[in-house]
Amino acid sequence: MKKMSAKNTLIGMILIPAMFSGAVLAQVTVIDQDRTIKKPEAYGVDDRGVVARNTTGLCWHTGYWTPAMAIPECEPDLAKKPEIAAAPAPAPAPAPKAPQKLTFSADALFDFDSAKLKQGGHGIQSLNDFVNGMKGIKYDRIHVVGYADRIGSDNYNHKLSHRRADAVKAHLVSRGIESNRISAEGRGEADPVTGDACHGLGHGKELKNCLAPDRRVEIEVVGTK
Repeated sequence: MKKMSAKNTLIGMILIPAMFSGAVLAQVTVIDQDRTIKKPEAYGVDDRGVVARNTTGLCWHTGYWTPAMAIPECEPDLAKKPEIAAAPAPAPAPAPKAPQKLTFSADALFDFDSAKLKQGGHGIQSLNDFVNGMKGIKYDRIHVVGYADRIGSDNYNHKLSHRRADAVKAHLVSRGIESNRISAEGRGEADPVTGDACHGLGHGKELKNCLAPDRRVEIEVVGTK
């Protein structure tokens, strides 16, 4: 008579007969020397491995069944996992914005017929506010354009407007804006904003005051995103 191998010795066997032919409500639990090969099932199955049902169509539970072991085809309500609502996507942060173009009165920044920036005053503060507003803004470049009124020669006014644009650029650089991001030019008497409003006023103080809007420096931000 052959000796049975200790490794394959059947230590324990549990069988629960079904109430109908061909069904087994629990699989065999076979334990070898160090591990369990198969664990008991929650449902009885027939010889085809299909979950067995009673005459009313309900699945057969074994003694090992618990609600946590429910399967959809037998207990769909128990087996259904609670849906976790997805957290709403956070609203995109508004893109920082900067003015496309700012106009500064040349009289607020400079004395009459001068290209030296005034120390203090509302004009300088406006330039500083502009620089502070550019922090965190993505842009390609900043374009500074100086203008003059029509008092004086065209050549002189063109040079004066250019010196004023350069002075504004230098101030922006001193406040931390990269020099290679700033371009500056002077356009002299070009593009007056007063139009014909000051015609016929002679050449005195009244005309100078009327033409003040033409004496300006424009700063344009190009390529803001």
